[in-house]
Amino acid sequence: MSGKKPDRAVLVGVDESEASLAAVRWAAPEALRRECRLQLFQVGTADRHARERFARAHRWLSRAAQVAEESAPGVATTPVVRAGSAVDLLVERSRSVSLVVLGSHGLGGLRGAAIGSVALRVAAGAYCPVVVVRGRASAGGAVVVGVVDERVGGFAFEAAASRRVPLVAVRAWRTDRPGRAVEEDRALRERVAAWADKYPDVAVRIRTVRERSAGRALMAVEGAQLIVIGGRGPVAGGPLGSTGNRLLAHAECPVAVVRGAFRAGQCSATDR
Repeated sequence: MSGKKPDRAVLVGVDESEASLAAVRWAAPEALRRECRLQLFQVGTADRHARERFARAHRWLSRAAQVAEESAPGVATTPVVRAGSAVDLLVERSRSVSLVVLGSHGLGGLRGAAIGSVALRVAAGAYCPVVVVRGRASAGGAVVVGVVDERVGGFAFEAAASRRVPLVAVRAWRTDRPGRAVEEDRALRERVAAWADKYPDVAVRIRTVRERSAGRALMAVEGAQLIVIGGRGPVAGGPLGSTGNRLLAHAECPVAVVRGAFRAGQCSATDR
């Protein structure tokens, strides 16, 4: 092994779209909170117009860097331009960064769809958490989380703690019977308890509802600034499931899809 420390930058996908600038506005403060650099990642093309396209990409990256500085003064940015498939490049890059942030459309994704194909496929296949920026992140709003497991719970509580906002844990069930609401409430409190002990400064609210759609239950929390869910699907393009697909297409705030091991704390010294 080389002994080189892994790169734990926050990577944000940039292209010539307003959606990507919205992603930069979200990612810049996140990188500052994590005390690491912001990697502005642009995908180019290897064809006879490559030189012109790469020049245009660098001009847009300069714009993105300006937006990042306006959103989080003092954040360190690094421009990166690579040629190839956006999905393949971003999934491979996710091995060595702490977070990937994408706009809901762009980087060659399908225009006019509820969610761009690149964002959907990268969220399903990345090796680190992916945030898809859509809607508005309500200032001071809660972090909302569904499944509270080792990966998702850690990311959600860390997000709430770093923002100094409450966390709302949501559990939905389909069929009703006597005592079901009490059982679901108890089960959720038990899952949350260990994380609440680790983050005593985070105010936790429990919400259990009878609802066929977990996605609808999560979106029903008013004023949320971030929804956190788990991700499944072993390779790029793998399924996110109906909950993930619904949230990435219809949520009114950014959505974090958490895959792989949770990496708590700050970035490595090489990222600062």
